[in-house]
Amino acid sequence: MNRNTFSLEGETALITGGGTGLGFGIASCFVQAGARVVLVGRRRDVLIKATETLGKAASYRVHDVTDFDKAEDLIKHIGETTILVNNAGIHLKKPTIETTPAEFNAVLQTHVVAAHSLTRAVLPNMIARRHGSILFTASMASLFGLPLVTAYSAAKAAYLGMVRSLAVELSQHEVRVNAIAPGWIESEMLQRALNGDATRSNKILARTPMGRFGEPSDIGWAAVYLCSSAAKFVTGIVLPVDGGASIGF
Repeated sequence: MNRNTFSLEGETALITGGGTGLGFGIASCFVQAGARVVLVGRRRDVLIKATETLGKAASYRVHDVTDFDKAEDLIKHIGETTILVNNAGIHLKKPTIETTPAEFNAVLQTHVVAAHSLTRAVLPNMIARRHGSILFTASMASLFGLPLVTAYSAAKAAYLGMVRSLAVELSQHEVRVNAIAPGWIESEMLQRALNGDATRSNKILARTPMGRFGEPSDIGWAAVYLCSSAAKFVTGIVLPVDGGASIGF
């Protein structure tokens, strides 16, 4: 193995929700590893700013991942996609008894059905080339119980079932499928979730053996590994990147 084993030269990565937060962190590390990245999201101004920051290797496409019937058109416009990162999602924090079926369904549609539609759209080229990597951004909510996020937890747990099933189905075509389960990572979403709640922040840090929040690049470099030839014999896994939170006591 040499340093080029971790290179993403020649790869084209579509990253949903790539304009901010973990998606942008993944995109930044992909560009540094040599990939061309296409950021997908709904807010043009955010995508423009992100691509300008990333440089010539980055482009964007305004697209709502819940427009399921437009997924194939999106892929046709982008061209050959060798890496898909299913990262886009929405968060809903409220008691189960107050969560309406429509709200629950909206979370599932944005995470689960959207990921399926995009995965389905990229697969023909990946299978034909016998080369491809699909990555899902899972969550600590995929691994253990968190209160007040039933819909989000259901969606993120569904990701793991999709990863395992897809990995078994697609391995014969040399297409690998994996997930990353981020811990608590410094981001706008984390700040909104904590919202100045020192008690909750301290509780999180107390159960995290490394005693700090992570950075978006921690997720990004893990994604580079999983999508590179360094992980050519790795498929169907969920990799916690969480400072030990998932095994802390």
